[in-house]
Amino acid sequence: MLSDEKLINVKKLYAKPGKKVKLSDFDTEYKGKQLVKKEAESLLETGRRHLAEIQDMLYAHNQYSILIIFQAMDAAGKDGAVKHIMSGFNPLGVKVYSFKAPNSHELDHDFFWRHNLALPARGEIAIHNRSHYENVLVTKVHPEWILNENIPGIETVKDINDAFWENRYKQIVRYEKNLAANGTIILKFFLHVSKKEQKKRFLERIDDPSKNWKFSLSDLKERGFWDDYQRAYEMAISQTSKEHAPWFIIPADDKWYARLAIAAIIYRQFKKLNMRYPQVTDAQKEELQKARLHLMAENGSAKSAKAKSRKVKKVTP
Repeated sequence: MLSDEKLINVKKLYAKPGKKVKLSDFDTEYKGKQLVKKEAESLLETGRRHLAEIQDMLYAHNQYSILIIFQAMDAAGKDGAVKHIMSGFNPLGVKVYSFKAPNSHELDHDFFWRHNLALPARGEIAIHNRSHYENVLVTKVHPEWILNENIPGIETVKDINDAFWENRYKQIVRYEKNLAANGTIILKFFLHVSKKEQKKRFLERIDDPSKNWKFSLSDLKERGFWDDYQRAYEMAISQTSKEHAPWFIIPADDKWYARLAIAAIIYRQFKKLNMRYPQVTDAQKEELQKARLHLMAENGSAKSAKAKSRKVKKVTP
């Protein structure tokens, strides 16, 4: 099942803290022999039910919150992963946020501000489709966009040097460490798609009228910066994968495997929390028994009233 290391080897997907990440060292497709697509989809269906059960306990336990972050190149399958994995959760306890380019109001605050507003409360799960990491990814590829933030001392692109990025990575680590210290479990997923597979999916979006809306010429423009984005992801993951906020690099060319791997990682993290339903005191148990007796008596009274009514009908001339 989701806990079976032979099916999903999480250690191979984990970006170890303190180790420099090279994306070329990580697979973009499933190369194992234990799984086939049909079997994986069946396992995912079972896994969704287990995740839903644990989510119920998370809500009742009310000590932890879960922040799940998805980052990827375009067409890597973020939306599909959210849809397929989270469909078994109770929507009352899950919130999904998709972050686009910041507007003028958001740019008037620090880059964490809008993401702070979308953090989960205790007992809740928040899924961020793109996140505060855009501020060390897309802005790393297009540093001129940093100028829109009106940061003191940053007047031109020349001011956005290595020291600037080093400081920004440190800000992210501090931010996530503070969240973790206050009970937020952070899981970060990079959906690692190949350039060849992205091309295939872009062509599908162009050729299929029902998918045309998913494609934009800006997607093609950003594809031209593929190598720059790969380096930006490598640096961001290397600098910010920590024990309290780990990164997992998920092979994304095979969507069925990516979804199962993500579900397995979330499930295993949930299991580590050792959650339980709130314990009931002796006094509360006594109150529950009184309530039960009251409800049973109420049911008996209703039956008695119906019986009396039937008797009255029988003797009525």
